[in-house]
Amino acid sequence: MPSADFTSTQSPGVAAAAGAIAVCRRCLEVFTDGDLADFEAVIHPEAVNREAATQPPANRGRGPAAFYATALWLRRALADMRWDIHQVAADGDIIAVHTTAHARHTGPFVIYDQTGSVRQAFPPTGKTCSVTQTHWFRVADGKIIEHWANRDDMGMAEQFGWIPPSPRYLVRMTRAKRAARTVS
Repeated sequence: MPSADFTSTQSPGVAAAAGAIAVCRRCLEVFTDGDLADFEAVIHPEAVNREAATQPPANRGRGPAAFYATALWLRRALADMRWDIHQVAADGDIIAVHTTAHARHTGPFVIYDQTGSVRQAFPPTGKTCSVTQTHWFRVADGKIIEHWANRDDMGMAEQFGWIPPSPRYLVRMTRAKRAARTVS
């Protein structure tokens, strides 16, 4: 498997992998502070995010706008987001990026059901987390056309203080869920 470091003197196949890897790295960067134009530069118009099933309905579409909506949803709940990239592997049009994700929980983290209704809301705790994630991308025409991930959501929930919830936090969760339902 090619490494993440390539030079322009390498074969066309390796150069193509290097370009795909660069697009995937850039995608993680624009999630932290990019605008729609940044997403249009790295996300294919037909791209699908396989991780959007529990996100707001606007995030479940295709293309840059849906990925940008996911970034905005995450930014409303999480500050100081970043991904430390440890390993990158390429196999044809598939790129795997092993990371540690970091964030601080500063806004309500709202999860939705299949119909788009609020399923749960976690009010901000101010706590930070650092969890491993592996993001899988499929690249077509020099842009990301598919994304899915393996994440340590249990570790994130424990570090943010969502589980085990204190009685006080359970009351806050109920209030946050009620508030999110009135906004949705």
